[in-house]
Amino acid sequence: MAETSSLNIPTVDLADLASDDSARVERAAAAIREAFGVFGLVYLKNHGVDTQALNRFYDAFAAFIARPAEEKKPYGRADIWYQRGWTPPNTEVAVASNGQPDFKECYFVAPYPNDAQSALEFPELYPENVWPQNAPPYFEDGIMTLGRSLHEAGLKLLRGSAVALGLPETLFTDLCDRAAHVTRALQYLPLTNAQVNTDIVWGEEHTDFNLLTLLPGGRFLDPDGSPAPGPDNKSGLYLRTRATPDAPNGLKVRGTAPAGCIVAQVGQQLEILTGGTFLATPHVITAPGVPGWQRQSAAHFMHVHTNTVLFPLEKFRSADAVRNYAPPVLAGTYDIKTLVDIGLAPASALDKLGYRHYDRLNRQRAGA
Repeated sequence: MAETSSLNIPTVDLADLASDDSARVERAAAAIREAFGVFGLVYLKNHGVDTQALNRFYDAFAAFIARPAEEKKPYGRADIWYQRGWTPPNTEVAVASNGQPDFKECYFVAPYPNDAQSALEFPELYPENVWPQNAPPYFEDGIMTLGRSLHEAGLKLLRGSAVALGLPETLFTDLCDRAAHVTRALQYLPLTNAQVNTDIVWGEEHTDFNLLTLLPGGRFLDPDGSPAPGPDNKSGLYLRTRATPDAPNGLKVRGTAPAGCIVAQVGQQLEILTGGTFLATPHVITAPGVPGWQRQSAAHFMHVHTNTVLFPLEKFRSADAVRNYAPPVLAGTYDIKTLVDIGLAPASALDKLGYRHYDRLNRQRAGA
């Protein structure tokens, strides 16, 4: 792919969306339409995320990751599909790369209490948080504070996105009420001399399967484990833009946000609801060309509620959109299928879908 500058990606001031000045609101709405329609990604300022608190949490997260694997193992909960707690290395895989595992380990939490009814219906998508014993100082408070700050910024952007599309302002925020939102801390692992400048990447090219992803920015750790500027200009977030006749494979764009901004990305759920008007952007996390370096980052994943039907909204239900996104599917079902695809849930999770009581009939027929 040809590479272009990240400077073309619009920036939205969340203060504009909250303004009583219609010109400011329309300026922000126009930026959202371009950013999400072409790039699937926007930069946000006045987002409310505390940079000092973020770095303090990254310190705590680094201390947890540095613990021996055996000490972290109890918090790697395959029984809840790794939707809370620690995700070990080589667990999550990328669908588009035929199952190559991502070079990372992670920690998942829900920043808000679970909805009790939803937890009964989809227990693996709404489990309780899992916290390590003797967690490093500010580990729990840090990730919970971060998740809530990102979520509030996301709600503002979703309201602005609805306005930008001529929809009722609360349409998207209503759909994600009581949903399975999760915040994830990520540590991308150091490469050896033999691994650098090969086809190994920190995170393979993929699109997020949720509604909206908020990224507060990360930091590099040098081979001694100390925060430092990046070792080269090769590593980081890159995205693939929408295909055009002039660029049928899309353009490769660096996704580094301007100073003081965070990143928001369109997920598959938002693409489906808008019939492709907004684009879930393929993105990749590339590794540096020198060994020994790590990178820390975080993401907050906003979802529509698991009982939402995923299908283009009536306004976007063109013949092409119906063909591209049919059949309609329940969001919770979509989540389960995707978690199986990326290796976090076992294939047996699909047995939850559909009628599951033939075993009961067999027991009855056998007189058991």
